[in-house]
Amino acid sequence: MGPSIASDAAGASSLLFRQMWDSGTGTFTYLLADPSASEAVLIDPVFERHSRDLALVNELGLHLVASIDTHVHADHVTGSWCLHAATGCSIALAAVAGADFVSQPLAHGDSIAFGSRSLSVRATPGHTEGCLTYVLDDASMAFTGDALLIRGCGRCDFQQGSAEALWHSIHQQILSLPQHCLLYPGHDYEGRSVTSVAEEARFNPRFGGAARQQDFIGTMANLQLPHPRRIDVALPGNLRSGRPLEESESKSDWAPLQRSYAGLDEITPDWVAGHLDAITLLDVRSNEEWLGPDGRVAGSLHLPLPDLMQSLEMLPRDRPVVVACYAGSRSALATQQLQRNGLKQVANLRGGLQRWADEGYPLELPQ
Repeated sequence: MGPSIASDAAGASSLLFRQMWDSGTGTFTYLLADPSASEAVLIDPVFERHSRDLALVNELGLHLVASIDTHVHADHVTGSWCLHAATGCSIALAAVAGADFVSQPLAHGDSIAFGSRSLSVRATPGHTEGCLTYVLDDASMAFTGDALLIRGCGRCDFQQGSAEALWHSIHQQILSLPQHCLLYPGHDYEGRSVTSVAEEARFNPRFGGAARQQDFIGTMANLQLPHPRRIDVALPGNLRSGRPLEESESKSDWAPLQRSYAGLDEITPDWVAGHLDAITLLDVRSNEEWLGPDGRVAGSLHLPLPDLMQSLEMLPRDRPVVVACYAGSRSALATQQLQRNGLKQVANLRGGLQRWADEGYPLELPQ
């Protein structure tokens, strides 16, 4: 099933590509996969968003080969450790960064394979000493981290940064790519998502057009930017590859919840079937469906979705709630409504009663 989902998601391309964004830090995360092999890599995952990224990987039937960072970030903590813990993927980062738990230390000229596709590694120091740019095997796209931003570039005033080094990195390693190569940055704060070598070489106000090295160095020396607000947390966190100091219990420790790419907490029928005596199974179908030929799970509580918010007092508060409907869509909405109304231990039955029946679990018919 996985390869067909990935192939369809790739849109007949030999590369499945997704760009994701974290609004809190303006960070882009990139998923690249070979749909025929169902192997994938993630570039610059964010700690708080790793469950979103993992959900997309799982929904598309992909095997995550590596979690890759362009550099040791100062504005967010990487999600690499969490992704490694969940999938066994390698953690890839510049060797010069010296971070703990890196299983794939990278240097200029290295290659990262995923299926039949690969990324080549180019050292692009200047923003930090350990900045890397990743170039797709056909040079159609490159991932520049903070070395090159859309109509800008990363600052050079910490982590062994150097304006002179960044000038050479940009011109020798990034703008030397084909003019049509699309450039995907690590951040943007203006709603821009992609640029190109041709555009930046001509229009970037810091190093494009007729700008000279001394112009660039003078500009970078006078930016007067504020101290990154999360640097005191981000730097030590990223030097641990995002591994928390304490592995705390998840708020979802009542069940093995799965977060969907749509952001929904879900639980599979097999777990529910084994824990019916410890949960409330809430059926939110209509009265006609509840009494109809599709059947229902014995012992479940029936509250139609339109009446749910007016009937919250009927829900037992001493046990978790799993919400069900026929296919899992109305119950998804009900799950979100219950969460917004303060229920902490609530999840959607993945696939609904249709999947429940398909997996062989019993449904009773009304008498």
